Amino acid sequence: MQSNNPTQQLLDTALTDQIITPDQHQQLLARYEQLVSHNFDKNTQIQTNDSPKFVLSHLLYYLGGMIAIGAMSVFMTLGFSLYGSGAMMTICVCYAVLASCIARFLYQKNLKTPYSILLGFILCLVPLFTFALQHYLGFWQEYSDYQQFHQWISPQWLILEVATLVVGVAMLWRFRRSFLTLPIALTLWYLSMDIAPLLTQSELDWDLRQLVSVYFGLAVIVGAIWIDIRQHTRQSVIEQDFAFWLYIVGVMTFWGGLSLQDSDSELAKFMYCMINVALLLLGVVLRRRVFAVFGGMGIAMYLGHLAYEVFKDSMIFPLIVALIGFAVIFLGVFWQKNESRIYAKLLSFLPTHWQHTLKNLHQ
Repeated sequence: MQSNNPTQQLLDTALTDQIITPDQHQQLLARYEQLVSHNFDKNTQIQTNDSPKFVLSHLLYYLGGMIAIGAMSVFMTLGFSLYGSGAMMTICVCYAVLASCIARFLYQKNLKTPYSILLGFILCLVPLFTFALQHYLGFWQEYSDYQQFHQWISPQWLILEVATLVVGVAMLWRFRRSFLTLPIALTLWYLSMDIAPLLTQSELDWDLRQLVSVYFGLAVIVGAIWIDIRQHTRQSVIEQDFAFWLYIVGVMTFWGGLSLQDSDSELAKFMYCMINVALLLLGVVLRRRVFAVFGGMGIAMYLGHLAYEVFKDSMIFPLIVALIGFAVIFLGVFWQKNESRIYAKLLSFLPTHWQHTLKNLHQ
């Protein structure tokens, strides 16, 4: 009976025409079936990938997780005044035990994304518990409200941040869940802000805060790129995208610190626009949308500056901006039709080793 599979038909024809021997025919068929089985297993693994996705269920997972985390961090304002630090430590332990039980149940049901978010919730309890413990032992002098941890920069918060990082690294090593990198990265950002006054021996004014955010974000982006490349070169199927949240935190802090800087120089503002264009191109090379989102916002802000400051009385400028908008639309059409060729051209400017590495990202 003749097979409907084109590959098997080709092998049968080659056998009939005596291009290959019967033994070779059987060996090629066995190898083909092995490859088909391998690709099926690989596709099955990819479909079970629980990395962050823009779907309603994941959005609800993260929204619920952020609400729960916010309730125990940013909105924790009345706990100490009503219950005291000893009661707050007990509450933290109870919440951690409850979250652990729910996380275990979700893991058994193979609901990996909400399971990861609950682990992040447990990690976010660490600074609150550490603050309550220090407050109970009488170590705090300047601050008595935990909410100030998210509002004020002070070297007094360093113990909270170091404790969170130690527990976070231990949890990341034990559970291997990518969502844990989000609170770890944010804690590192807090740490960079609080340690800057010690290193500079001065008050951390607004300009210095912006510079710290820029350099911190740049360092996190570089680290995320390294992790991204490493995780794609070490294994064929990526079940956890450990670079995802690092990219988001890195780009947000870098772009935020850069955008908040003020300068009267039009050249500096133009360079700001060029940096955002570079972010767009970097997003294309790495195939990460977060770079395109923030790069696009930065370019839009620069165009707004030109419209409202530089050319505010010009009748021609709105026409030019409209034409630029139409050009961007046509650029999108051109990009859609020639994405592979443009991507290959951009990669051609990089060393050969980097070309092979980046081609394997997110395929």
